[in-house]
Amino acid sequence: MLRGLDIRDLLIIDRLELDFQPGLNVLTGETGAGKSILLDSLGFVLGWRGRADLVRSGAAQGEVTAIFDLPPGHAARAVLEEAGLPASDELILRRVNTSEGRKTAWINDRRASGEVLRRLSETLVELHGQHDDRGLLNASGHRAILDRFAGHDALRAATRTTWRARQDATRALEAARAALADAKAEEDFLRHAVAELEKLSPEPGEDARLDVLRRRMQGAEKVREDIARASAILGPNGAEGAMGDALRWLDGAAEGTEGGLDDAIAALSRALTELGEASDGVTRCLEALDFDPYELEQTEERLFALRGLARKHDVAPDDLADLAEALSARLQALDSGVERIADLERDFKQADAAYEKAAQALTASRQEHAAKLDRAVEAELAPLKMDRARFETRFTDGEPGPEGRDEVSFTVATNPGAPAGPLAKIASGGELSRFLLALKVCLTGGEPELTMIFDEIDRGVGGATADAVGRRLADLAKGGQVLVVTHSPQVAARAAHHWQVAKKVEDEVTLSTVTPLTADARVDELARMLSGDAITEEARAAARRLIGDAA
Repeated sequence: MLRGLDIRDLLIIDRLELDFQPGLNVLTGETGAGKSILLDSLGFVLGWRGRADLVRSGAAQGEVTAIFDLPPGHAARAVLEEAGLPASDELILRRVNTSEGRKTAWINDRRASGEVLRRLSETLVELHGQHDDRGLLNASGHRAILDRFAGHDALRAATRTTWRARQDATRALEAARAALADAKAEEDFLRHAVAELEKLSPEPGEDARLDVLRRRMQGAEKVREDIARASAILGPNGAEGAMGDALRWLDGAAEGTEGGLDDAIAALSRALTELGEASDGVTRCLEALDFDPYELEQTEERLFALRGLARKHDVAPDDLADLAEALSARLQALDSGVERIADLERDFKQADAAYEKAAQALTASRQEHAAKLDRAVEAELAPLKMDRARFETRFTDGEPGPEGRDEVSFTVATNPGAPAGPLAKIASGGELSRFLLALKVCLTGGEPELTMIFDEIDRGVGGATADAVGRRLADLAKGGQVLVVTHSPQVAARAAHHWQVAKKVEDEVTLSTVTPLTADARVDELARMLSGDAITEEARAAARRLIGDAA
């Protein structure tokens, strides 16, 4: 509910503070007094797009503050939470417009964008009038209006769920078909590459291991000849044999030297032992360096094959095993692709059937409740002196979507035999006002937290019809809040709270004022609306009768 509106330096308003109440709030005044300025100001603080030149002449900036009650569970709280803004039982919106045209907004003292204001406004205020393109006259919103009337939350949720499942199945099927098409385009390459990799059967780390083995064998080939020469020189046919001969000769000659060769023979024995150990070590090394030249050839061929295949596929040799696995998986997907697509097509058909069932159930319920809405609106039109008019909700098939496949539009025919058409194009000003009011009366269930504003919706009607309009506005205001800008005394007489909008000139400056009316002042205002500037006692008496009849 809108509790307060504070306007400073906008158009012909210097400072204005309004405290609104639950029920039917009525603003009246002469044409040009500034009633529309109040709506412009409210629209400005709510982020609606409107006139640009709002700042009062001579002022540096204009400012509007609106205060709303925000009970727990109000839809505005979800908008605030999504925007990261604080929420409490009181919502304060403030927006400033400088004379240069720069606009700045705050929500509960936090800076906010005009987009957030507009999203909030959809949960706070609903405007209806002859130029209303935000609500009932906007055909793009008629389906949602019908769904609210019918209470289709569960059916719409079911349709959205099955639509998402259908979309998931569609994407999976399309992806599988695209993958199969890509795989078929490279089938020859895949089969050749997989066969080549399977034949080579590369292993991780194999390149480094073969490289070490190859280097070892190449190094052995270079040093083996020198080691073999050394082995021959040290062996029985070389130094070992010569030292052995020398030792035997010395042993034979030792008896004749009376111990003179003992030290020499001992040293030579020790040397021969050391030489034997050295010869054995050289022999062992030579045996260790012994390899099959064919093994070196095989090692090099394997190493070159691995590196050549790695260059061919532009990967590291150690990645060939992973590549082989990946290409094999793609080939397997190709071979099983047709079967996989058959499974996905079956899944899609099931998802599509579930969606069609949910969408058809939603369509059937919409058509059933559309007939109820049509009858309800026409029943409301009769007291509004439009008993010969016809209201019809029309359906056309649209593209399937999360809300079903129905395109919904409200059409009217104002006279029997006349063609039906869109609300905004067929009805005249007064007729349009009454159509909108009748429709709103039928749609008002379950929205007590929404402030409804009717801008001269009673234009073009009077007498009993205006009285019927006033009755329905009063009914709408029960348990909620309705703001009405009106020129009709029959409507104003039913107000629970009445304000008079007037212009005054001070120091050659025109200003607009809004005054809450006392009981006596209200009688005078209704009398003025009935008789004009000259208020007579007869007009006051008529005004009192209107107020009494409305009580």
